[in-house]
Amino acid sequence: MFGHSWLLFLLILVIVLIIFGPGKLSQLGGAMGRSIREFRKTKDEPNPPGGGTNSDTRP
Repeated sequence: MFGHSWLLFLLILVIVLIIFGPGKLSQLGGAMGRSIREFRKTKDEPNPPGGGTNSDTRP
């Protein structure tokens, strides 16, 4: 099962390269990197004062 996984990964990479082209692929990679960096930064920030949950706003 795992013997052909690298071949499948390579095939998917070639198909994506054909569909998007090398210029668009670098833009997509940069956008994914920025998204992951922003997610990590947001995840590591402490919670805002008050907990930031909506459960405290019950009438």
